This record gives sequence, C-alpha cells and structure tokens, in this order.
Amino acid sequence: MAEPSYEELKAKVAELEKQTQGRKRGSLDFKVSEKGGVSVYGLGRFPVTLYYEQWVRLLDQAEQIREFMEENKSSLKMKNAES
Repeated sequence: MAEPSYEELKAKVAELEKQTQGRKRGSLDFKVSEKGGVSVYGLGRFPVTLYYEQWVRLLDQAEQIREFMEENKSSLKMKNAES
C-alpha cells in the first residue's frame, strides 16, 4: 500500500475539519445509514438507527412517551444534561 501524498493528507484533514465544524457539544446529527435507515448521532456512545416506518411510529407516540416518562420519573435514571 502506497503512502498518501502530502496533498492527499491535507485534503483529508480539511474534510475532517469540515465535518466537525459547527457541531456543538450535545447537538444531534442525522444521517442515512448504508441500509437506508435514519441514524441519530449524539444521544450516547452509539447511534440510534431506525427505518422510516419505525421513526414515524415512534414520533406519532411522542405525547404518550412524554406522559409515560413523567409518570415514571421517580424510577428513571437521570444523567446530567451535559452528558
């Protein structure tokens, strides 16, 4: 395998810097996965990936999820808002 040239390395660094620019700590990023799902980055160590229909079903239940979480708040583990 040949060593990358200086120009190739410089281009790769610029690409990586561009990807990380504008990302704030705690922000969420969305990407389409190789298999066609929607991946959410920034919630934890690993992305959360669901297919279109799964996201729609989950989002349709947003109010019920919030109600459930409030009703069970005393049993739920909380992390710092900055984590």
